[in-house]
Amino acid sequence: MPATRVYLEVGAKRVFACALDWPGWCRSGRTEDEALTRLAEYAARYAVVAEMAGVSAPGTPPAFEVVDRIAGSTTTDFGAPGAIPLADAEPASPAEAERLVDLVRAAWTVLDEVAASAPASLAKGPRGGGRDRDKMLQHVLSAEASYARYLGVRHREPAFDDLAAVADVRTAVAGALSDRLTSAPAEGQRGPARYAARRVAWHVLDHAWEMEDRGGLDPRRSG
Repeated sequence: MPATRVYLEVGAKRVFACALDWPGWCRSGRTEDEALTRLAEYAARYAVVAEMAGVSAPGTPPAFEVVDRIAGSTTTDFGAPGAIPLADAEPASPAEAERLVDLVRAAWTVLDEVAASAPASLAKGPRGGGRDRDKMLQHVLSAEASYARYLGVRHREPAFDDLAAVADVRTAVAGALSDRLTSAPAEGQRGPARYAARRVAWHVLDHAWEMEDRGGLDPRRSG
């Protein structure tokens, strides 16, 4: 199996290692090596996403090819991947666009299934912080409403328990991704569709995995 293409977003205090072709598979560390190690550690958990999308998962243990290093920012150091690699400007083929959207949809499914099993009150972090389940779900939806604007999608932020409204937003985001992934970013567009897909899926999975860990759930078929 070919090596997974990865780019490194290098901030002053934190580095993100992100798989270019696998939306949501993106982890951070204090150094480049630590970020790549963390990315490898999450390969089995990301394989669940690939399975749900009907896509052959990367090998385990994965082999990485670092194809780009880009400067991070205060967003990087705060704890979110915010830089856009040059490769994101490449239009996707129709088949690749469908694959990427399927992976984003699978990330949403993982979050929904984890939330259905997680307790309402989650264990606190080492400093006593961290959102409980319902507030975390609402936070994810709030962020998605913001990310959707990158794609020209403008929906009110739905309540986490309004399943029909949540489905409407997700359908609109997936449709916009499908439309835009196959073309170069339009003039005035806030970011490439590849970046939007990766950012949405990263945030969804980051909190799904956090909820899994803090809820005392076993990692999802991770082994």
